[in-house]
Amino acid sequence: MIDLHQRSAGVLLHLTSLPGPHGIGDFGPAAYQFVDWLVAAGQRIWQWLPINPIGPGNSPYQSVSAFAGSPLMVALEPLINAGWLGAPHLPSGGFDAFQVDFAQVVPWRLAQLRSAARGFFDRGEPTDHAQFSAWCAEQASWLDDYCLFMALEDAHGGAAWWHWHASVRDRDPAALAMARVEYADELRFWQFVQWCFDHQAMALKAYANKRGVGLMGDLPIFIAHHSADCWARPDLYFLDEYFQPTVVAGCPPDAMAPTGQRWGNPLYRWDRMAAENYAWWTARLQRALHQADLFRIDHFRGFAAYYEIPASCPTAEEGVWVTGPGKALFDAITAELGELPIIAEDLGLITEDVVELRDGCGFPGMKILQFGFGTDGKDEFLPHNWGRHFVAYTGTHDNDTVRGWWQKAGERERTFASSYLVTGERDIHWAMIRACSNSVANISVCQLQDAMGLDWRHRMNTPGTIGPHNWAWRFTGDMLSRETTRVLGLITAASGRGPFELLRLPVVKVEAVAA
Repeated sequence: MIDLHQRSAGVLLHLTSLPGPHGIGDFGPAAYQFVDWLVAAGQRIWQWLPINPIGPGNSPYQSVSAFAGSPLMVALEPLINAGWLGAPHLPSGGFDAFQVDFAQVVPWRLAQLRSAARGFFDRGEPTDHAQFSAWCAEQASWLDDYCLFMALEDAHGGAAWWHWHASVRDRDPAALAMARVEYADELRFWQFVQWCFDHQAMALKAYANKRGVGLMGDLPIFIAHHSADCWARPDLYFLDEYFQPTVVAGCPPDAMAPTGQRWGNPLYRWDRMAAENYAWWTARLQRALHQADLFRIDHFRGFAAYYEIPASCPTAEEGVWVTGPGKALFDAITAELGELPIIAEDLGLITEDVVELRDGCGFPGMKILQFGFGTDGKDEFLPHNWGRHFVAYTGTHDNDTVRGWWQKAGERERTFASSYLVTGERDIHWAMIRACSNSVANISVCQLQDAMGLDWRHRMNTPGTIGPHNWAWRFTGDMLSRETTRVLGLITAASGRGPFELLRLPVVKVEAVAA
């Protein structure tokens, strides 16, 4: 429903940042209220981060499944209304309204879901049970392995899958069949959680689409080593006889990271994926399009060429560039699914082959305005150097907020920015939003924190760090003022990205103008 070639505007806000009483944002009432707010502010896109289960460091980019949804996003209100869950007892003092305390929230939310699952299987209506069974059958291609993975992980005390008992680690058919019988109740629980997630996600998507808002998802390029995906198909990755990666993903050394970035994800055996006509990727993108109207692919450059680091190297200094699958991958997916509404995250070290792949596939790239003030007027991240086929951002989840950026920027950058944007510290956030909105880029997106003018304390993530504040930011309803809504709506309307009626222009007589 979102045309990547038409002017539109949106807001980047992860679901987990929404207000609510249950410790973390979810598909509950606040999500619907936020859609209504987007409409009021003239926004047509709601961008999320990955909605898969979180992994190490609470990161949504290191998930145990590329297909499953995060249990933490399942709203409890629908489960209560259905009669499967009683009114939850909140921890003493309740949850932090401004930060997600994952250590507290995760076990509490899972306990509520287990209680709801018991209620569903004991008291659920026959029609609900029939819908549940039908959905499980439809999603079996990924659901069965994921649920068994979760059950086996628990049975092995949370150990990584390569440390499991050899029979299930190696996926012996007889051992897996026995495990499905032994852990039948646990499998049903995880099936129930995913059914709830999917049902709620589709309901929110339908509501947003009906209101004229499209959902933009986020697809990490790599999968986690400890994941159902890697366990189910280890042959699709560079692993040794002990299921350990022989090479891993990362980025080469640069001025910001002298030893590079060693992410540690296993790398794909693209030759084997090609032999299967990229069926795994087609299934993955089909799942993504089930949940969102368009999506961003993280680290898009890895499809042109990716940085391969020997697993034995503790840093990224010994890596080499290796040619990726290129356009053949997206041609195969397009042949199965049709035109792909993809935005290419083309940041970092971008070479000509990446540009050729992006443009050859017809995918828009990204421009980050915060990056534009480090050099001079020729900088590619300044709006006057952009083309139409881009998505313009004030900053992404990996950037500081605009006000935080200003507070930490050097004097030269601030002087450049204030001259270019004709503003100072007080309105720097609105000036950047206005510059992105007034640019020729087809789509303009700002973080909600920037629309609210929040400083560095409200940053979502700091790359290369692991800490309690990453991925944890939340806001409360009273922080989203009527003035924020009004000004964002005015900027959006004036730049041709939203309903012109949002300007609420006064009637001006011709005589008054002449005078």
